[in-house]
Amino acid sequence: MSRKHPRPALPPSQLSVAWQAASLLLGYPDEQLLGQLDMIRAASHELPPALGEPIRAVVVHLESAPATEAQAEYVETFDTRRRNSLFMTYFAHGDTRKRGVALLRFKQTYLRSGFVLDDTELPDHLCVVLEYAATIDRQLGWGLLLDHRAGLELLRMSLRDAGSPWAGAVEAVSATLPPLRGDEVDAVRRLAAEGPPEEEVGLTPYATPGFDPGPAVPGLEAPQPLPMPSFPGAR
Repeated sequence: MSRKHPRPALPPSQLSVAWQAASLLLGYPDEQLLGQLDMIRAASHELPPALGEPIRAVVVHLESAPATEAQAEYVETFDTRRRNSLFMTYFAHGDTRKRGVALLRFKQTYLRSGFVLDDTELPDHLCVVLEYAATIDRQLGWGLLLDHRAGLELLRMSLRDAGSPWAGAVEAVSATLPPLRGDEVDAVRRLAAEGPPEEEVGLTPYATPGFDPGPAVPGLEAPQPLPMPSFPGAR
């Protein structure tokens, strides 16, 4: 059974702009992204200050830093620190077998919208989730963000506390979501204290044919819906 989520408070157009801008800014700062900064800045002026200002702060940083410096800083920020992971299921499951099943749930959600993700990125990468929510299916994307709210908030706090220039992009995403509820606050506190699980057993279920999330083939049993994530401390 699906969780019942609160409705967005912002107009659909503002949600799409904020999520699309954040998706772009949280990507690797290559030549293509740097060429889109003017567009992102212009779009950010369509947003309330609580969303637009942190987005513009990221734009200003990327404009002012040499490309090679921004790229090295990006790798140091997101590829070497567990609490700065851009993979949403990592916060709930770490590198455990449960994470493989959680990844399949993302693929199943995308397939409900007719969206087939290629193999260049895992489906739980925050940039992929935001792009999907902004351009493919706002309602299902909204649900994915709320289901993984605790991890998103830990990422936001970690970037903020480190003074990261990318904090603004995650701050803007968080500002599109409802205030944290009691169980979500507990989950964030627990994650902040303990971090993601550390069982190193790989992502085997993700590549196992028995967990194929694709459309049912005539004569074969349809894939079963996958369970919701369970964060430490969440009820």
